Amino acid sequence: MTLLQSTITPHAEFAAGTPPLDLLRLALYQPDIPQNAGTLLRLSACLGVAVDIIEPCGFVLDERKVRRAGMDYIDQARYARHSSWESFAAALAAEGRRLVLLTTGAEMRHDRFPFQAGDTIMVGRESSGVPREVAERAHARIRIPMRAGARSLNVALAASVATAEALRQLDGFPGEGDEQA
Repeated sequence: MTLLQSTITPHAEFAAGTPPLDLLRLALYQPDIPQNAGTLLRLSACLGVAVDIIEPCGFVLDERKVRRAGMDYIDQARYARHSSWESFAAALAAEGRRLVLLTTGAEMRHDRFPFQAGDTIMVGRESSGVPREVAERAHARIRIPMRAGARSLNVALAASVATAEALRQLDGFPGEGDEQA
């Protein structure tokens, strides 16, 4: 079993000199379920939004599992691994990015939040969200409105909904306002 490298390890395309996408990023805080991580890597490939995976994960994150979860899209996905929350937070600060936390406990609706170029949308663990100290570091907290009695969406679905709204606001869908897409 070949383990992917730790700390901030960009996908091969980054290492080959392709600059990371900077319109919008999606961060997965210590994901528990490999299929959700794979779904979001596929979203990365299809929509051109880079993904940050903040470790430790609740599963072994190795090349074989990433390829299986991402299927034939994985070569088009853009992702970076961060060995810890602190490592990710330092990279976020160095790049001057705003952290937007998607959480069921937020007051602000995702469709009323003014996304900005350079935002990073973060989702928490499927089992427990993010710790209070992580939530307090977010520049903003947003939620997806749901029917009364509904607790939450699957984390990959919620991330997809928020990412789509951010891309809509930023005119950032592939082919929309980008001649090279």
